[in-house]
Amino acid sequence: MIRPRADSTDPIEARDVVSSSRPRSGGADGTSAEGGVVKRRDVPSARRDLLKTAVGLAGGAALAACSKPSLPETRGGATSVAPITWRAQAHVTTGTISYEMFLEFCSNVAELSNGKLLIEPHGAGELVPTLKIFDAIQSGRLDMASTSPTYPAETYPGMAFLASYPLGLDRPDQWETWYFQLGGLELARRMYEPHGIFFLAPLQHDFNIIHSRVPIRSFEDFKGKTIRMPGGMIADVFVAAGAKTVFVAGDQIYPGLESGALDAADNLGPASNYNLGFANVAKYIIRGPRATRTIHQPVDLHSVQIHLPRWRALSKHLQEVLEYASRRYSWDHFAHVQKENILAWEKFEEKGVEIIELTDADVEKFRKVAIPLWFKWSRMDPLGREAFASQLEYMKNPSVAYLTDDMLVDAKGQKLAL
Repeated sequence: MIRPRADSTDPIEARDVVSSSRPRSGGADGTSAEGGVVKRRDVPSARRDLLKTAVGLAGGAALAACSKPSLPETRGGATSVAPITWRAQAHVTTGTISYEMFLEFCSNVAELSNGKLLIEPHGAGELVPTLKIFDAIQSGRLDMASTSPTYPAETYPGMAFLASYPLGLDRPDQWETWYFQLGGLELARRMYEPHGIFFLAPLQHDFNIIHSRVPIRSFEDFKGKTIRMPGGMIADVFVAAGAKTVFVAGDQIYPGLESGALDAADNLGPASNYNLGFANVAKYIIRGPRATRTIHQPVDLHSVQIHLPRWRALSKHLQEVLEYASRRYSWDHFAHVQKENILAWEKFEEKGVEIIELTDADVEKFRKVAIPLWFKWSRMDPLGREAFASQLEYMKNPSVAYLTDDMLVDAKGQKLAL
């Protein structure tokens, strides 16, 4: 279902986005488009095959995630306590690199826990709609999810500061520092805990890019374009630039671009988007200049989130297993995606996709509309204000040196303050 932003005009209907004569890429129906050819994936079979090869520990009777376990035996033939089995869903579609790494995470948890904790993985939309993941973890319908930490920001605005936003911190190491050394992880947990969710950890992923059916060569060219954006502060920046923004789940992007209901769309990075077939329906990729590779979402963090009562019911050892496995997941995920991105750029060019780089002058125009919106969003939520205040100081510190006080002004030149 398309959710048009309240401040956008001429909303498009969901039926316009999802109507398509071709199979949906990487959707819940198990299709994917690799190398520009849509082909069927047997998702349950792929899951079983992965888990059959996962690991066999605990005296050779350990269990791989997603396979129905036979109970391990203790000495003397007595049956030990049954393993804990969780259902988990990723917000990325099957057939993408990110989903492959999600499967690997589930297998690693089974291995590291000696088969005591099994995670049954599902792709986007298989159990609940992607944009309902937050509600499903909160209610306990899902035990765990790998999902964006900022998706609920329209309702809980402080969460807009849990991943990159236009022209803020823009490097993975900066976000790692903020989360693990400057108090970010504790703030994220304080934001999510009142909703019955344990925020386990952020996940490094990739920079996001914009795919477009039409050439967008300047800040001014965004005016009037209907663009899929992930909502929240990011969408507000593009609305300020004159665009009409809508927020749809990832599996609705391909048909939206194909039908023309969307002029352009933000999604994942080059490798994942190539596998989703975007080269077939959007002949332009819009990027920032060399020094600012992605204006809108340069560090698209994902996160591991757990139904809070399930987390509290785990032993200390299993909690530590999940903490360790999530850190490994984060950096394995990031490195693998970056390697695949190197190959993906050539594939896009072979498909005739033009890569358009905006200019430094365009970046400054975006910065002028973005900075006042940082402050606006920070005032909507006390924890969001606390998060942004620490990020702002970090951006002003000589270690980052992105901002000076004279840059922190509104459109009228008035000084901005928290």
